[in-house]
Amino acid sequence: MRRPIVVAAAVWLACVAVVAGRPPSKQAAHPVVEKRGLTAAAAAGLFVTSHECMACHNGMTSTSGDDVSIGVAWRATMMANSSRDPYWQASVRRETIDHPRAAAEIEEECSTCHMPMSHTAARASGRSAQVFAHLSSTDPLSRLARDGVSCTLCHQITPGNFGTAASFTGGFTIDAAAPAETRPLFGPFTPDPALQKVMHSVTGFRQTEGAHVRQSELCATCHTLYTTARDRSGAAIGRFPEQVPFQEWQHSSYAGSTSCQACHMPAIAEPAPVASVLAAPREGGRRHSFVGGNFFVLAMLNRFREALGVEAPADELARASAATLTHLEQSAARLTIERTTRAGAQVTVDVSVSNLSGHKLPTAYPSRRAWIRLIVRDAAGRIVFSSGAPQPSGAIEGNANDERPAAFEPHYREIRRGDEVQIYESILADASGAVTTSLISALRYAKDNRLLPKGFDKGTAHADIAVHGDAREDTDFTAEGDRIRYVVDASGAAAPFTVEATLLFQPIGFRWADNLRPYKADEPARFVKYFDAMSAETAAILSRATASVR
Repeated sequence: MRRPIVVAAAVWLACVAVVAGRPPSKQAAHPVVEKRGLTAAAAAGLFVTSHECMACHNGMTSTSGDDVSIGVAWRATMMANSSRDPYWQASVRRETIDHPRAAAEIEEECSTCHMPMSHTAARASGRSAQVFAHLSSTDPLSRLARDGVSCTLCHQITPGNFGTAASFTGGFTIDAAAPAETRPLFGPFTPDPALQKVMHSVTGFRQTEGAHVRQSELCATCHTLYTTARDRSGAAIGRFPEQVPFQEWQHSSYAGSTSCQACHMPAIAEPAPVASVLAAPREGGRRHSFVGGNFFVLAMLNRFREALGVEAPADELARASAATLTHLEQSAARLTIERTTRAGAQVTVDVSVSNLSGHKLPTAYPSRRAWIRLIVRDAAGRIVFSSGAPQPSGAIEGNANDERPAAFEPHYREIRRGDEVQIYESILADASGAVTTSLISALRYAKDNRLLPKGFDKGTAHADIAVHGDAREDTDFTAEGDRIRYVVDASGAAAPFTVEATLLFQPIGFRWADNLRPYKADEPARFVKYFDAMSAETAAILSRATASVR
């Protein structure tokens, strides 16, 4: 009986530290590599880099001539650049500085997600996996480390433990014990025998049909992450649900009808080949653009491409960032102004926001936030009221957390002052209850009012995906969206009034970046420098609406 090798997957967007999914009552362990004792060369040979795949999976066009190249689409994604991500590298370094006694464990855990091939090869040969050493050009695993979440990582995953707790936090399986001549790479189509021979001759892998590559459970192995909370001594003190979009999806009306791939791998609308060599056009292909939410780091990778060793051409990264912005604007959320009234000098505005995605909004890495920017102008165009103005620094005007690291904005039902802002976010707290942006210190959520997907019942949600804070008791905060009232004192201003409401989104909130500023190590200092250079570009518009009040 073949014994599978259990490895870790790479996440969509940056993670910091992960552990294998186990029952909450038990201490979580590192992902387990059951097949050990391989030579370094044999372990590295479990994978080939994307360069071996692109020869046949670029230069692909649909029947109408549309470029559907897999390699071109993939290499400009966060998946391809997961190990280069300067925010992730800065965060890992920060955690090792804060928890020096657990530094080796933190690096090993973090490499699980962002450098999965080098992590797996290191463990299979009996070595500890690392982050910064493996990224060094002199390290024998550097080529695997730098290739991020690559082709022969994802397409080797077997469906053996899909949907189980053991599969989460990178606990998927790869059949590393398969004989070299039959090592499978799974895809959604029945393979062509001639193409099987071509791929095998180039890569050593054999094309194998696997319908499981279309299942959300495949993505869940990567994007369900539980973090080990540690004290200052490095000792484990708990287990924290850092990002659980799969469970959010399971608790929504999208489960069973709309997969992760359906949204994040856009369908090719017409027949297209799966390779540029000998392949006939097929129906049902999907683009490997993995469109998500992190337009900001994609733009950062492009601007500082030489220093970060980015391989994707500049125009491809620019298109990927632009496509992400388009996706967010068209598919993420809808904001409407439901009602406006005026009674004397008092203007009342009811705003509603609804989530169009199949998980919380924002979801995944907790540095993400969305918020409402509301402006009321008088007849002369002067601003009478303003809430949630984005600042050039990347901060939100009036946001307590951006002003004071230990504070945060509550969830509001009604806003009357300009320094009150409705922010949809998760706020982390450590063992003492103090607000933190350290994933290794985080033990619970002090606030989680991220917008809920359709069908999500906050009353029956598991603790790992629960609503936390004032939003839990807000009857206007449901799976249908959030409704909030603004009451504006317009004394001395002339009607008619114009109301402008905008829902904005940041992949990396100001506090999450600014908390790296005190760390003088290379990686945090580099990221803060990059963030400061681009801080005015951190926010994207998800939805907007206007109305008049007479």
